[in-house]
Amino acid sequence: MPVDRGLNGWLVIDKPQGLTSSRVVERVRRATGAKTGHAGTLDPLATGVLPIALGEATKTIAYAMDSRKCYRFRIRWGVACTTEDSDGEIVGVSEARPEPAEIEAMLPRFTGAVMQTPPVYSAIKIAGHRAYALARAARPPVLNPRPVEIVSLRLIAIPDRDHADCEAVVGKGTYIRALARDLAWALGTLGHVAALRRLSVGRFTEAQAISLESKGNSQHILSACGHLLPLEAALDGIPALTLAAAEAARLRCGQSVAVRGAGGLAQPERFVAGTVVSAWHDQSLVALARVEDGSLRPLRVINW
Repeated sequence: MPVDRGLNGWLVIDKPQGLTSSRVVERVRRATGAKTGHAGTLDPLATGVLPIALGEATKTIAYAMDSRKCYRFRIRWGVACTTEDSDGEIVGVSEARPEPAEIEAMLPRFTGAVMQTPPVYSAIKIAGHRAYALARAARPPVLNPRPVEIVSLRLIAIPDRDHADCEAVVGKGTYIRALARDLAWALGTLGHVAALRRLSVGRFTEAQAISLESKGNSQHILSACGHLLPLEAALDGIPALTLAAAEAARLRCGQSVAVRGAGGLAQPERFVAGTVVSAWHDQSLVALARVEDGSLRPLRVINW
């Protein structure tokens, strides 16, 4: 018999400007009654792709957050803000404006593995406190640079002398506000993000996104839930293993299983120890598991 998945899957929301990501999650939770969570915070200023996990899909959030993300953003040259976007207070100005050729020439320096200092107004925890909370309490923390990945960065438009539009594909933990700030500094001026839109998170794209700005908001969300993306949509790139019924039953009970590859898509012995795989039986996801010594140890069991 086919599995009744209920409200277990992913809903892609096109987050409007002005709302926090947690507020969007709460709206979906109220409309559906399901356990919910999101795959990657968007600042209130930002719009675009906000994947929302429902039900058992919340167990795959960490894997979605590890995915690369694509952003389109506008930099405002010559003005520094406390939050490094236009929601903050102005704390510095500069008359310098980079030429298009200068911007183009600088972009390769910000591509690849780079060191980046996160914005003070960020959700990073310092001794149990969010960095933004400390900053608002006039106790801004000192944040250390950390390695991030900027897969690609390109200039797509120059609307006027004060602005530049860019597009970037980045890895986990990269802050576009910090990228804009650092790019401005390298070009001999100041800068902040004036507009920001996320175009994709892994497999989740804006073409799949639904708006929250419709009448009858709850009914609109419930209707969209009839077209949930599957739970495994967040597991792009994670190897899959097919299990026999007995092996699947043991894994569902939280027990490790020794799998020798009979009927499997791959043998766990072929993977480096520590590899995370998705374990399947009868076309249903059983668990996320880690390969250890030729066996599978369950990490997150999926309860359909």
